Amino acid sequence: MPSNEIMNPAGKKVEVGPSSFVKIKMLGKGDVGKVYLVREKKTDKLFAMKVLSKKEMIQRRKVRRALTEQEILAAANHPFIATLYHSFQSEDYLYLCKEYCMGGEFFRALQTRPGKCLPEDASRFYAAEVVVALEYLHLMGIIYRDLKPENILLHHSGHIMLSDFDLAKRSSDPGSMPVMIQSKVNGVPLVDTMSCTVNFRTNSFVGTDEYIAPEVIAAHGHTAAVDWWTLGILIYEMIYATTPFKGPERNDTFVNIRDNPVDFKDTPKVSQAGKDCVTRLLDKRERTRLGSKSGASEVKQHKWFAKINWGLLRNTRPPIIPSSSNGQDAVNFRHTKESHSLQLDGEHGGRMETGGGLFGGVTLHYDGD
Repeated sequence: MPSNEIMNPAGKKVEVGPSSFVKIKMLGKGDVGKVYLVREKKTDKLFAMKVLSKKEMIQRRKVRRALTEQEILAAANHPFIATLYHSFQSEDYLYLCKEYCMGGEFFRALQTRPGKCLPEDASRFYAAEVVVALEYLHLMGIIYRDLKPENILLHHSGHIMLSDFDLAKRSSDPGSMPVMIQSKVNGVPLVDTMSCTVNFRTNSFVGTDEYIAPEVIAAHGHTAAVDWWTLGILIYEMIYATTPFKGPERNDTFVNIRDNPVDFKDTPKVSQAGKDCVTRLLDKRERTRLGSKSGASEVKQHKWFAKINWGLLRNTRPPIIPSSSNGQDAVNFRHTKESHSLQLDGEHGGRMETGGGLFGGVTLHYDGD
């Protein structure tokens, strides 16, 4: 294993590895890794550490996804996207040490609301923050592809933070420079984000069943327009506590996505502007879908978002303020039992990486989309 000693931007030596942290509890788990709440010994700061098994990644052909996630997070710098502070490795694991969002999963926050849903105004606020996050990603030539409540975290302030970028796809050719649009929304200049991914089309079948766009099911390839489809599903779910095309079986869901119009329930009451926004986001024709022409700027100009002050969004009080916590108790996360306890103190030889690229200098072959 290479040395874990590198230079930080100030020119000082930094040593960061698994043994630099104390594990507090597990926050969640996936098919190739787990997420832990950890405390850095040197600073006492809390982080969310995603620990990925190299063996499982290779067996399940998830190497490329892990590397893509690390590269995107290392390059991203946005208040609505979780910050990556360290990435390093041991012999058996890859580690992504990210900002700890003590507000927990947005999905869990929805589940604990009356009716498991939000009023229309609150849904509009969170939809607006998602629009801003997607706008930033599209400007970087990135399609997110997995928007859903489970992949949205809440900062302790209540603002959203997008997480889990393992299904995201980054263009090797980011396209042209973003085109400025003449009009403004509440004094904020608009940018054509679709121009940044203009020649980028990918063919992989990825996503969560109830959120998958029709063009993904049809396997005709898809563009950044899939993110606006998933925004439409998210808005519907926030308001109605269910997704619009869910069927009893997976294939039924796909048939509904391809063939059925959006059905709006009688309750709760939703404004015509809200219904129009969701209907246009859930346009089955990719080329005419809201957002498909100029991206986020097109979505921002929809009348449903007329109340949003885009320039002051970060300074607006969110509808949900997470339960106060000392952080370590993780009161806003579901209790998850761990079958095999990871011992960070027993892991040595990690090396911190400060940018995109391969983890710790280890060459891992890309495998699939």
